[in-house]
Amino acid sequence: MNDDQSEEILQARLVELRQDHADLDAAVQAISLSPLPDMLLIGRLKRKKLALKDEITRIEDQLTPDIIA
Repeated sequence: MNDDQSEEILQARLVELRQDHADLDAAVQAISLSPLPDMLLIGRLKRKKLALKDEITRIEDQLTPDIIA
């Protein structure tokens, strides 16, 4: 696999992760608006969102070329 292919794979993964992050955000908001929100579930979803955000940042760092100052 060459660099272009691996970059395309990372870009596709990034799109997927961002969508998952947005979906979790929508789920957290929807659950929060319910009369008796499940705080345990909200906490679990927020931790999952944070893990996704970390992975998104890691992939973005991989895609950003190192700039030597």
